[in-house]
Amino acid sequence: MSSAAPTAPDAAPEQAIRQADQVNRRPRTTRLLAAVGRHRGDVLVALLWAVLAGWLTHGLWPDPAGRILSLNPEDQALYEWFLAVDARALLGDFDLLSDRLNAPDGVNLMANTTVIALGVAFAPVTLLLGAPVTFALLAAANLAGTALAWYLLFHRTLRARRLAAVLGGALCGFGPGMVSQTNSHLHMTAQWLVPVIVWLVVRLLRASDPGPTPAGPGRALAAGPDRRRMITSAVGLAAAVTAQVFVGEEVLFLAAITLLVMAISYAVADRDLARRALPGFAGGLAIAAGLALLVLGYPLWFQFAGPQGVADGMFTPAYFSADLSSWWTLSPLSVAGSDESARLTTGPAEYNTFLGWPLLLVAAASAMWVGRRRLVFACVVAGLVMGALSLGPEVVLGGTKTAIPGPYALISGLPVVDGALPMRFALALLPIIATLLVLAVDRALRSTGRARRLVPLAVGAALLPIFPTPLPTADRPAVPEFVTGGHWRQCVRPGGVLVPVPLPTPKEPWPMRWATAADAAFGLPEGFFIGPYGRGGSAAMGTFKQPTSALLADVARRGDQPAIGDEQRRQAARDAEFWGASCVALADDAPHADSLRATLEQLYGPATRIADAWVWRV
Repeated sequence: MSSAAPTAPDAAPEQAIRQADQVNRRPRTTRLLAAVGRHRGDVLVALLWAVLAGWLTHGLWPDPAGRILSLNPEDQALYEWFLAVDARALLGDFDLLSDRLNAPDGVNLMANTTVIALGVAFAPVTLLLGAPVTFALLAAANLAGTALAWYLLFHRTLRARRLAAVLGGALCGFGPGMVSQTNSHLHMTAQWLVPVIVWLVVRLLRASDPGPTPAGPGRALAAGPDRRRMITSAVGLAAAVTAQVFVGEEVLFLAAITLLVMAISYAVADRDLARRALPGFAGGLAIAAGLALLVLGYPLWFQFAGPQGVADGMFTPAYFSADLSSWWTLSPLSVAGSDESARLTTGPAEYNTFLGWPLLLVAAASAMWVGRRRLVFACVVAGLVMGALSLGPEVVLGGTKTAIPGPYALISGLPVVDGALPMRFALALLPIIATLLVLAVDRALRSTGRARRLVPLAVGAALLPIFPTPLPTADRPAVPEFVTGGHWRQCVRPGGVLVPVPLPTPKEPWPMRWATAADAAFGLPEGFFIGPYGRGGSAAMGTFKQPTSALLADVARRGDQPAIGDEQRRQAARDAEFWGASCVALADDAPHADSLRATLEQLYGPATRIADAWVWRV
């Protein structure tokens, strides 16, 4: 007989409540450590991605303001200006039509890849430490965050073993296209919301499925759609889509096309599921779209039809098409890549298709080995469609046009479509191939035969040649002390217009760094942006140069001093009035500074010396 005292029926629940209270009374640090302990595997994976992302971008870290990504420095200057303008939302000084560039017309922020959500979220960092620090943080965080988000989707939703999920997440976050896009394209690498969107779509589909209806008398017992989960999934999907619009619309567009192709393929493979779930699933998507449009309606109208808005893409699809031979070529930014292969694309930020033949072969073998699963079928179809679309309107092989029409020709010219570069459709192949690899490795790890070792080794061997190398960086000139020391306030009020000489252009946007260093507290004329300055008001990069701007640009390029007469002086006054300029500034390190100063003195009179710049109040 036991010597323990008898236990009352309600003792167990009361004891559980007391234990829960004790847990809640623990110090917050203790509870946090306990949570970390429960998820230590995921935490270690997150740390792994953070270390890898930091290593790839380590060239920026010694001095973010003094270092730059050397393969695409112009875009980095642009995105740092975006971040500075976005951060002003924290100061209550923000509008979708920014007057801090292209004075006096301004810039439509929705028509440009301004990563508004990222800029606002990191505004405290930008205002305290500067936009270059925020840029460096985001360059690394986007890689690590995307890898982690896909890892969690594979591990939690797909229920894959950790090793399989790690390999899949690595490819999604650190694949060739992601690493090359990190050369300043923050809007393309911020893909950590895409797995969330995929998860919400899957959750909505599962909630919409009432399940197979039993035959006979049991028909009344059939499960119905989970309406509560349907609504929460639709609301969550609307929120995620809305946020992604303010991060990067092109990524959202590519994700939507991929999911559409996969949904159709999945429905073809499982028609019973399609019949059962389609009504609820379509209704949930309609709710999500409606909720998203309540928030996005005005910003999207502003983007396409508002002031300085553009309704079309400005990039030529034929030029930004993937070379067919680039698919089995290795990226120059990978350990086994060669600089010679760079000729197969438009620039170092667009190695989107450079997956290499080992990975393509292993991906195909994985799809065949996993078997006839609906998800595999959907992935294969979507991969083929997105890969084919990346080839553009005409297939190019080894740099030579073949005169063979590409599938993209079928959709070219449709609204919104040309806003996404054809070669970027290939970015969808990273998560698609990663899913196939995850399924194959997971199946192998659950087996007991030779495949348990051979499949993970084969996948690892295929990923090894595309392992990324650190992004090249270089020193950049310091911003004049005239700006960093706040001396600009002596000649222009906050919110006014400062004219740096020479003025910024898309090819030489460096004076935009002045405004960035001042947290976009003053405006600039002209600059690097997308606006309606093409033929017939179509999209173009930059704007028309005013006569005085063109004259000064020629002096900066050649060093020759032009003849200045009354007409040039009157034009200079008209241009300054057009810009709404408070002052013109020339830094000591400007190209051909002596010739520029002499020209400016003929145009605007004697200069005033402020810190390390010559200033003309106009």
